[in-house]
Amino acid sequence: MPAGRFRTEEPDRAGEAEPVHGDPSDAERAARVEAARVEAAAPERGPEVTLPAPRPPAARRGKPRGARFAGLDADDADDALAVTAPVLPVPPATAAVPRGARFAAAPADDASAAPARAVAPDPETRRAAAAVVERPIRLRAGGRSGEAHVVLCEAAGRPADRLPVLAVELHRAGLDADWATLLWEVSSLPPAELAAAAAALGAAGRPDDCAQLLRQGVARPAGEIADAVVALERAGHGAQALLGAFIRVRTPQDAARVAAGDPHRLVPRLPAAARAVSPARERDVVHALRVAGIANPA
Repeated sequence: MPAGRFRTEEPDRAGEAEPVHGDPSDAERAARVEAARVEAAAPERGPEVTLPAPRPPAARRGKPRGARFAGLDADDADDALAVTAPVLPVPPATAAVPRGARFAAAPADDASAAPARAVAPDPETRRAAAAVVERPIRLRAGGRSGEAHVVLCEAAGRPADRLPVLAVELHRAGLDADWATLLWEVSSLPPAELAAAAAALGAAGRPDDCAQLLRQGVARPAGEIADAVVALERAGHGAQALLGAFIRVRTPQDAARVAAGDPHRLVPRLPAAARAVSPARERDVVHALRVAGIANPA
């Protein structure tokens, strides 16, 4: 047959990519299309998660060595180090008691003694105290304040055992200022009466009033302070408190003058009272006693 009369059959090549000829841009476009088709057919993957690297195990401490840890295992030592030591209770601080030959005659501080139980007053004493309280009220109502003060001065000279009952009645009537005035008048009494009033207030369970009375009583000559301390010591209450108040407001030289009144009783007491104020105050008092020739140097 003549050529070109019939078309020659070619094998079926469906699905095969024909080579691309011609412009290079067509090849690049075909490559991009093929890459997009492959990426769309691939399964979708989630974001990549990076796991932290495992921590290396803690280094194990070696077993303690030496005679001190002879019977101790390594595990027991680690457990023993992890146990917290128990906290022991701290005992309450107490005032130091003076020691040595210099303080051989110093008695124990009377402030450490247990407070005495207050005794109920008899009805007669209570009625007398109520009558004393009624008089200043009546006098002030009539404009006679001066006479009301005289009544308080007279009450200060009454027996010391009536003073606590009078304090109760004055506070009950709201006359707190009159009680303060009465305490001031009592603090100016002679040493024996002052000691009796302080002992009565302390025995009645009024330590604050007793301390205030003794603080106000230190504004007197050194000789009277010595007599008051001796009287308070005999009464069994307030001697060391009076000396402590005296040491706080008076000079070490005044303390030496007080000790000269009764060296056997007062020389051991004065340094102990000064120690309760401060160590520096104690040194000053001891030095004043040495200069006065009352205490021999240690």
